[in-house]
Amino acid sequence: MSKTRIGLDVLGGDHAPETILKGALAAVDSSAENPIRPDRIVLFGDEADIESGLKDLGGNPGFVISHAPEAIGMEEKPAQALRSKRKSSISLGTKAVRADETGAFVSMGNTGAVVGAATLMLGTLPGVRRPGIAVTQHLVGRPVTVLDMGANTAPKPEDLLAYGVMGDILQRDCMGVESPRLGLLNIGEEESKGTDLLQQAYGLLKESGLNFVGNVEGGDIFKDHADVILTDGFTGNVVLKLMEGMASFMMKRLVGELQNQGVPIEPAVLGGMARSIDSSEYGGALLLGVDGVVIIGHGSSDARAVKNALDLAAKALDTHINQDIVKGLQSAGATAAE
Repeated sequence: MSKTRIGLDVLGGDHAPETILKGALAAVDSSAENPIRPDRIVLFGDEADIESGLKDLGGNPGFVISHAPEAIGMEEKPAQALRSKRKSSISLGTKAVRADETGAFVSMGNTGAVVGAATLMLGTLPGVRRPGIAVTQHLVGRPVTVLDMGANTAPKPEDLLAYGVMGDILQRDCMGVESPRLGLLNIGEEESKGTDLLQQAYGLLKESGLNFVGNVEGGDIFKDHADVILTDGFTGNVVLKLMEGMASFMMKRLVGELQNQGVPIEPAVLGGMARSIDSSEYGGALLLGVDGVVIIGHGSSDARAVKNALDLAAKALDTHINQDIVKGLQSAGATAAE
């Protein structure tokens, strides 16, 4: 039972703790599509504040509360904060996964601290040298995952092969895609394009047995050319921030132009477009490759994002994603690079 539980960082994020608690309540609401049992969720934060907050929101439906008196701020240096705040919600939430008291941990807090805690305390799966952050968005009428989005800025070719395997399993287990197409982000489609890293990774992916469709360029992310886009963490993070900024800019510009032309704006008209670029649709990013399920959300997450992150954590646990990743890495012949 304990390994099916999901730890939730109540102190992480710009709108904690109220928004986090609202998201947890939404996840267990009986009207939800796939409600989570309340006793599967363990709340990490100040016990008195959690109890008071739940009381204000109608009461505790059955959550487990684990007292964590310290919070790591969004601007704190991750390594220093983890050393000095050993009773932080991030530290204790990650330790609970290591101790098999929970199987997953969800945080909308300091990304660097979550990645650092998970990597150091949980270790990596066999065949994984460095974990990667997988961000999924519904860009082309189906889920598209970009991996890595910031955890590993200097990968080796073997890392990108491992990311390919993990992205493939993520799409199969959690997104329902039967035969995910994998593309390697590059400056051209030809096999000879790009750096030595990309050329070597291309060769490994080509021989892996995965559904590798070759190199894809930046614009192909929006053209349904691949279900998983593989890249290094530096490039991936730049792509993510550019996508978010451009999406926000274009939506504001579109609404502004329609208003200037006197065109009535109905929420339903732009609703589908907004959802396709809304990070809260999937709630958070899976930190793939660590020995446990870890999900990192936006600091600005609203209650819906928290609810969806918990849903993703439950799905990852219930489909045994990490066991499938280990098997996939063995089948692809992936080994951790030194």
